[in-house]
Amino acid sequence: MTNTITIFTGRADRFSRIVAGVGSRWDDPSPCEGWTAADVVRHVIDTERDFLVRHGLLDTTPPATNDPAEAWRAHLSDVAQALATGGVAERPYDGYFGPTTIGDTMADFYGWDLVVHGWDVARATGQDGPITDDDARTLGAIADGWGAALHSPGVCAPALPIPDGATPVEQLLARLGRDPHWTAPGS
Repeated sequence: MTNTITIFTGRADRFSRIVAGVGSRWDDPSPCEGWTAADVVRHVIDTERDFLVRHGLLDTTPPATNDPAEAWRAHLSDVAQALATGGVAERPYDGYFGPTTIGDTMADFYGWDLVVHGWDVARATGQDGPITDDDARTLGAIADGWGAALHSPGVCAPALPIPDGATPVEQLLARLGRDPHWTAPGS
């Protein structure tokens, strides 16, 4: 297993712990406007599957369940099996930002997405924020490489003002269009 896949699986394990902690709060609103915690998990599954299907690593059949936690576990099992195939991580392709590999994309885009959306699900369901200052610095550096594409439709909302004295996590979240102090309505 390559380092990039290890990075992705570490981030997926953390996301899995957040998903396991949701309990019965799947319908709670998330910081992603108009999305519930369940919607965020479905989005993560759908975007990862779309990428892996386009590269011939998964079939188009999503997990057959309405339970978001069960769907995530089934999906992650499919992803792990696909990525365990010899040489997949090193497989090159021409990505949005130029030549890259499946492994780099899984670690740096989809793994990045897992950390950020893990925060969304955690905030929606009253769990502790899973992003560390080191994560924030790493994710911020990755986002630097995306330039204006970071705020393209469907990626991140426009950046929010970053107050003086903001922590690295608060800086990252504001940069991604998220209120670092967001709480679910009624919390």
